[in-house]
Amino acid sequence: MDGSGLRAPAAAWTTARCAALFIAAPASGQGKTTVTAALARLHVRLGRRVRVFKCGPDFLDPQIHAVASAAPVHNLDLGMCGEADIAWRLHAAAQEADLILVEGVMGLYDGTPSGADIARRFGIPVMAVIDARAMAQTFAAVAFGLAHYQEGLAFAGVLANHVGSAYHAELLRQAVPAGMRWFGALMRDADAALPERHLGLMQAAEIADLDQRLDRLADHLQGTGAAELPPAVDFVPAFAPALPPLLAGKRIAIARDAAYGFIYPANLDTLQALGAELAFFSPLAGDALPTDSDAVWLPGGYPELHGAALVANSALWSGLRAHVAAGKPVLAECGGLMSLLDSIVDKAGVVHAGVGLLPGRALMQARLVALGMQHVDLAQGRLSGHSFHYSRMETPLLPCLRAQRPDGGEGEAVYRVGSITASYVHFWFPSNPAAVAALLGAAGEMTCGKMEGWCTCNPSS
Repeated sequence: MDGSGLRAPAAAWTTARCAALFIAAPASGQGKTTVTAALARLHVRLGRRVRVFKCGPDFLDPQIHAVASAAPVHNLDLGMCGEADIAWRLHAAAQEADLILVEGVMGLYDGTPSGADIARRFGIPVMAVIDARAMAQTFAAVAFGLAHYQEGLAFAGVLANHVGSAYHAELLRQAVPAGMRWFGALMRDADAALPERHLGLMQAAEIADLDQRLDRLADHLQGTGAAELPPAVDFVPAFAPALPPLLAGKRIAIARDAAYGFIYPANLDTLQALGAELAFFSPLAGDALPTDSDAVWLPGGYPELHGAALVANSALWSGLRAHVAAGKPVLAECGGLMSLLDSIVDKAGVVHAGVGLLPGRALMQARLVALGMQHVDLAQGRLSGHSFHYSRMETPLLPCLRAQRPDGGEGEAVYRVGSITASYVHFWFPSNPAAVAALLGAAGEMTCGKMEGWCTCNPSS
């Protein structure tokens, strides 16, 4: 069966063969995202259908890759998503694409599980991206170490990033060990660099000249070994789970703009597979809450950067207060949670008024406050996600329950006030569609952990 509950076509039951490459590096900051985006744009310009995936719980890199490849980009993570979810997404992509690119996370062998574990499990050959701006022949030693540190890894070759000149590139190429493929070099180009802020790259929609930057990057790889297709990989048949229509007839209003842009495409697909109608709105554009909304999802993002514009949209927040007063569900994640507080204090100390549906304030910090995988155990089972934020919260609210980290330690608080469920956790909806449906008002009583009914620790006023 496919994700719609219909029998999958015959082609879905066969092994799908597609050229594929896993883009890795010895560490973060080496340029994996830049190189992956450049490769995607290069092969699209060569007339190929490209599908890109991103390892780890990342919202920003996939936005860049979606523009570069002109196709949706999904996340792959053995911890948050699970092996079965990865398997069916790769198989589906292989059926329609000429090339699959998977951008790794951190260093190739970092983390448990690591990017190398994904590449090894699905037989995807690894191309190492190495920042070569401060090295020459040692470049080859790093590449050799990445290729041989663990057994069972298909190593495709190496690409040099931040190369200073043609002579520099030739030094690197000559040093590469015999039998290791040289994919080419990406030259230093400040005009093509992808701009960043505290949570990572800027959102794709905020980079006005993103297409021009991507084309400049692709130009650097034109005519190199990177323009040739990598080896083909066999992806065994795997299928999306069939979901019951738990949200049939429900209209879910979803904030989506530069202030609320942390949305996994897979989360939207899950809501639609559950039968929901999705109604997007932009608080920054002055949109009101979509009419006849049965539930509201406020995802994460950067509300602290848009305080004045958000406060100005008083009609939206009045509509949201009426929505909550009517007992209709609201799911607020990270930036969405921050917005519902009385105020947000940005890094400059400026206080921005919040919606005031939750007591307390969020204060932006100079350092990262929380980062890592999290999960919550609900009546419908375990719902996975992750936490990544630079703000801390001051509130008299008592948690309904707390998320747990993979090491068993205590994670983020999950709050329940009336019909509002709020947390710093960004949830991965495909990990438990039934739990998500319950949070958004599916028929039946939602329970919090082992407690009967909804939490009563923060009764609504």
